[in-house]
Amino acid sequence: MKSIDEDIKNGAFQPVYLLYGEETYLKRQYRQKLKQALSSEGDTMNTSCYEGKDLRPGELIDLAETLPFFADYRLILVENSGLFKKSCEELADYFKQAPPTAVFVFVEEEVDKRGKMYKAVKKSGRAVEFPRQKDALLMQWALGRVKREGKKITQGAMQLFLEKTGNDMENIDRELEKLFCYTLGRDAITAEDVEAICTGQTTGRIFEMVNHIAEGRKKQALGLYYDLLALKEPPMRILFLVARQFQILFQVKDLGRQGHDRKFIAAKAGIPEFAVSRNLAQAGRFTLEQLKSAVAGCVQAEEDVKTGNMDAQMAVELLIVGSAGMAVEGGS
Repeated sequence: MKSIDEDIKNGAFQPVYLLYGEETYLKRQYRQKLKQALSSEGDTMNTSCYEGKDLRPGELIDLAETLPFFADYRLILVENSGLFKKSCEELADYFKQAPPTAVFVFVEEEVDKRGKMYKAVKKSGRAVEFPRQKDALLMQWALGRVKREGKKITQGAMQLFLEKTGNDMENIDRELEKLFCYTLGRDAITAEDVEAICTGQTTGRIFEMVNHIAEGRKKQALGLYYDLLALKEPPMRILFLVARQFQILFQVKDLGRQGHDRKFIAAKAGIPEFAVSRNLAQAGRFTLEQLKSAVAGCVQAEEDVKTGNMDAQMAVELLIVGSAGMAVEGGS
């Protein structure tokens, strides 16, 4: 990211940029930064935008070979092309000889780092990854947004906020705007404000579902499942998230019993450090064997669906019903 900022600051641009990774918010921000630096607002003559996989590499090359009209650069912006997941030797070879008046900007979710396209960009331009940000950086960024808005928030309220929003910066940004509007006229954001405004993400509902499973509340667990289906969440994605939650619980319980601290547990389980306590508390309702059995049940449900032995929606329903009631008080 710093390399792109430096290019923009110095006005010395590479022939090709590749912005990739899971963090959509940052990719969008840097795409916009490059677009503003390379083209004037409303300049459709020297700016060409493409999206999707139906692209002809030859058309992009022809554009690059065309001199810009009363401008320094011709910008070719390509999004979600899939070109970095397959071979495109024509473009990969072209990057080596692209004219200085043309700049390609590719925005992709996934890339194959072994592929010729990725290697060509690394050699001729800049390939910048935008991964999910760590919880400490997310909290710092969100606190900065709150401060710029002239408001205050306690650490506890901010932790609650991030638990509800997850680590997607785009969602955090959207939920912050809702909070700012809700607290208009006040300089403090409270935990009650967060509870009143911020919508729990799918992962939050999965956590709540597993709580119901732990306490044998089949009806409530199924109710959350049907809510997720009503929100157009595919049953197989719900199954994946339930399996992931049980795997996290197994890990945190096992690591906690071994005496590891929260920072170590968070790193190993792939969760924010502030979320360790609540996962340890939830894991305490199960034994390690029960958690291992729950994970195995998820694997079996997935296999039943993939082999055609069971409908996906029914498979998850049966998994929820079968898993409920495994709770133990102070499980060891």
